[in-house]
Amino acid sequence: MTARLADIAAQAGVSEATVSRVLNGKAGVAGATREAVLAALDVLGYERPVKLRRRSAGLVGLIIPELENPIFPAFAQVIAQGLTRQGYTPVLATQTPGGSTEDELTEMLVDRGVSGIIFVSGLHADTTADTGRYERLRGQGVPFVLVGGFSPEVDAPFVSPDDRAAMRLGVTHLTSLGHERIGLAVGPERFVPVRRKIEGFLRTMEERLGLTAEPAQTLVQHSLYTLEGGQAAASALLDRGCTAVVCASDMMALGAIRAARQRGLAVPADVSVIGFDDSPLIAFTDPPLTTIRQPVTAMGQAAVRALLEEVAGTPAPHSEFVFLPELVVRGSTASVPAPGSPAVTPG
Repeated sequence: MTARLADIAAQAGVSEATVSRVLNGKAGVAGATREAVLAALDVLGYERPVKLRRRSAGLVGLIIPELENPIFPAFAQVIAQGLTRQGYTPVLATQTPGGSTEDELTEMLVDRGVSGIIFVSGLHADTTADTGRYERLRGQGVPFVLVGGFSPEVDAPFVSPDDRAAMRLGVTHLTSLGHERIGLAVGPERFVPVRRKIEGFLRTMEERLGLTAEPAQTLVQHSLYTLEGGQAAASALLDRGCTAVVCASDMMALGAIRAARQRGLAVPADVSVIGFDDSPLIAFTDPPLTTIRQPVTAMGQAAVRALLEEVAGTPAPHSEFVFLPELVVRGSTASVPAPGSPAVTPG
């Protein structure tokens, strides 16, 4: 025992007395020191005492659509941390172009015996997708929670940002700066969050500017949720004389800024741009991006809680938990340019 204590103490860089306290589960040892001793046990090949072994409550799958858009790694981090704190081991599964589909990833996770699955912005958000896949999953006895996009046909807890309120925040901010030709750059029309953003946009344009749905609809441009998609959408909206663009993601907003600059327009002097998400590092763009912040931490934690309640057999209500976004004003929005500016001349 003495030799073993000496070896562990030397490996961990602490005293034998400290090793003894850790092995006997005594208090008064700093967390970092305790971890160093346990790591030394592992390195030297000693088994941890039973009461100090890590217990895993099981695997939980997390399926996200991609890693390129920084909002998805942000969700993954919050959800993984929440699961780990509860003793679960998160298994991250990412869709890639030409790679595994959501159904294939789901099957892989089920085959590995996961306790449950959290889907972030999955096929549940696509109004054209078959929701039967989720009913089949429930039939296999696998609990799941869906983040972003609500379908009344799926019997599960949903966690979403309030997309309509998000557009109200963006349009209200821009109209307070004097903008009237405000465009909306969004993703494909089949997605639930897109439809909700359009509803919020149209309603607020009517409330703030008296613009009815039909003319306001001409200021909505669909594209892809990418930098290039935002660039294409913003270019089309600038052709329609827009002095400001609200985008459905921060990546699209960066594309909108690029579109403006390619025309020799300055942001925000000539064109104001608002993003959506408040992705990590977006505050450090040029200019720093005004954006609508998704409450990622609160949403991710809610998804974990709802799933673990399902796993425990005390399910949360199978309805939608909606979280309010927040407008973060930075440097990409400013007062409407003066008449005659190149930004307000279609071309």
